[in-house]
Amino acid sequence: MKNLAHFIDHTNLKPDAQETDIKVLCNEAIKYDFASVCINPVYVPIAKSLLRDANSLVCSVVGFPLGADSAEMKYAEARFLIFNGVDEIDMVINIGSLKERRTNIVKKEIKKVVDAAEGKIVKVIIETSLLENDEKILASNLVKDCGANFVKTSTGFSKGGATIEDVELIKETVGDAIGIKASGGIKNKEAAISFIQAGASRIGTSNGVKIIS
Repeated sequence: MKNLAHFIDHTNLKPDAQETDIKVLCNEAIKYDFASVCINPVYVPIAKSLLRDANSLVCSVVGFPLGADSAEMKYAEARFLIFNGVDEIDMVINIGSLKERRTNIVKKEIKKVVDAAEGKIVKVIIETSLLENDEKILASNLVKDCGANFVKTSTGFSKGGATIEDVELIKETVGDAIGIKASGGIKNKEAAISFIQAGASRIGTSNGVKIIS
């Protein structure tokens, strides 16, 4: 597939990631022209500095990885990221509230992060491995209706990652209205291409170099 690197959010969200690891990640993004680097908030300033003349964007996370923060806390974290120059935000929803059908809570937090982002890309992680199919459909529609740009399948820190079936279900639900980011467990080129063919417009992975090599 042509320009496969342009689909990839080159990711290091490990809790023990160090500044040297982020420098390597950014240099790889420059070399291979990945869509973005996806990193923890503390490393946004250094990534912005390293990628200032590159095509790759800087993506960071809100409410990661559990999603169990208040809407106000997620708003504040998103504002911090925007202040530090982030280009894209991947936020985790309140999964428990979704499962309880307390959609007002989920809507509020998505809208607050979208508002905080000031037009920057917002991807909403629904953690598909913890949801039933009807909950995946509900979550995907909430993401679309609240003005976010992508539904993202997974954090990669729960009990499972992206599946082709989940991407197809999300695609069937949201159509072409918003993008889909498949993440978690995508380790080779064949898998990445399969997810793109199923409807994903971004791939979140820490195996980006291996995938395009």
